[in-house]
Amino acid sequence: MERAVTVVILSLVFLASQINCQEAILHISNGNTEREYCIVHNHSWTPLSQSLDAALQYPLVNMTSTMLCNNSTVFPDVKGKALVVMRGDCDFSQKALLAQSLGATALLLASNKTLITPSANDSEYAKVHIPLALMRYRDFLEAQKVFGENMEVKLYAPPQSKLDPSIAVMLLIAIVTVALGGLWSGACERDRLNGGADAGEVGGNKADRGEIFLYSPLKVVFFVAMMCGMLVLMYFFYNVLVYVIIAIFCLASASALFSCFDAVMEKIGCGTVSFSVRSWKLSVRSIILASVCITIAVIWGVYRNEDRWIWILQDLLGIAFCLNFMKTISLSNFKICVILLTLLLVYDVFFVFITPFFTKNGVSIMVQVALGPDASGEKTQGNMVEVPAEPQIPSEKLPVVMRVPRFSAWAQNLCGIQFSILGYGDIIVPGLLVAYCSRFDVWINSRKKIYFVSCCIAYLLGMIMTFAVMLLSGMGQPALLYLVPFTLITSAVVAGCRGEMRQFWAGTTYEVLDSSREPLLPEGRTDCSIDRETC
Repeated sequence: MERAVTVVILSLVFLASQINCQEAILHISNGNTEREYCIVHNHSWTPLSQSLDAALQYPLVNMTSTMLCNNSTVFPDVKGKALVVMRGDCDFSQKALLAQSLGATALLLASNKTLITPSANDSEYAKVHIPLALMRYRDFLEAQKVFGENMEVKLYAPPQSKLDPSIAVMLLIAIVTVALGGLWSGACERDRLNGGADAGEVGGNKADRGEIFLYSPLKVVFFVAMMCGMLVLMYFFYNVLVYVIIAIFCLASASALFSCFDAVMEKIGCGTVSFSVRSWKLSVRSIILASVCITIAVIWGVYRNEDRWIWILQDLLGIAFCLNFMKTISLSNFKICVILLTLLLVYDVFFVFITPFFTKNGVSIMVQVALGPDASGEKTQGNMVEVPAEPQIPSEKLPVVMRVPRFSAWAQNLCGIQFSILGYGDIIVPGLLVAYCSRFDVWINSRKKIYFVSCCIAYLLGMIMTFAVMLLSGMGQPALLYLVPFTLITSAVVAGCRGEMRQFWAGTTYEVLDSSREPLLPEGRTDCSIDRETC
């Protein structure tokens, strides 16, 4: 019985998540070749079929030499056929009614201007009984080259599901990156505790090399204030600073990718051949890895605006960047974690929810900076859609988000690829707490990694909550609003239940202790709490 109720609830959620979009698909064939193109329609007119199999097929008559605004012109026999005419000179409804009077079964309007949702007075909708849609004129010219004049067309509008598989992919990327970053940080800490002059098992270099430790609340406040200032500067001087950030990202991500690949090579025991050039000691493996990483970063930099495939490289570089950041930046205690995550939560909420009241276009500073100039002109406004008729010069975007195309939005992707995005900060910020929990497990010799595992589970639940609220509200959410409470509260509850809050809160102070310090708890201390308290 419970299983049946669960199935019914999930089915209702899935059906409720089905939304009708104004973008649709024009399927053209001639018996041997098939092509699909973007069209824009209006549900208030005659609705389209939701699948290709259910759609009716009509011969297409090319009448782009006319605007179809009056019946004084002599028209060919179009009864039972679909028409394509040029957009302009008269209303959509006037064209549709004239095509309908001629016996046409569908009307396509070829446009050289931006495609918009075709609309009319409410009284006109009931008079039109044939499908009407806009298509790009350049798409029609391309179809003519492929099919000639012998074209059979179908019009259909598959419903788009909010529960897109890209959400699951994004969730997987986030949790795997956070978990790997935490494990890497814990492994470095273990080498440091072991007095590891040779930390090769983790990264090929000493674990302390190049790491930054945040142990002062004042430094944390300064760090957050610097982030706020940088975000405001990006908002006002976006067109200049975007190229600076892109250049920095290429360098930083290439270096991070090298660190990740080098750690993997060292872990699997891949040997290396070293040689010296003057006073420089080089290895063949390092040279090969550096060449590969630099090449990947350069390819991304050159083709960064090619949406159809470059997102793969951006996500790869982004994952490496997040991993290296979590391994490099170490928070010394839970107090610093609480201060940093709380300040960043306030920062995230303020710049997402509050700043729209102060900006001219009503778009938050965070969204404007993350999405670039395109954020001020949303492609969809209520029930209206705008699709460029000609290829647009892509606007530069900051490489600060993971991007995964929406796999189920087939019709929308024909008009312009749609992406699900997740900011690097939504991975890095909770990831720093996960990394601290992983290091604390090392300090207390926890073989079950209780803090690390608990914090990862809390992060996963926080991400699920973020996506659930996003789907229900239909609005993008500041993920830290959910991730910070989930991870902080869970970590504190685990420490309190185990009687280790004092040690967990104080952590370690790197400016006083060196790398040869003893664990916080005696050797052999496993998963049982102090003073004979149960776990």
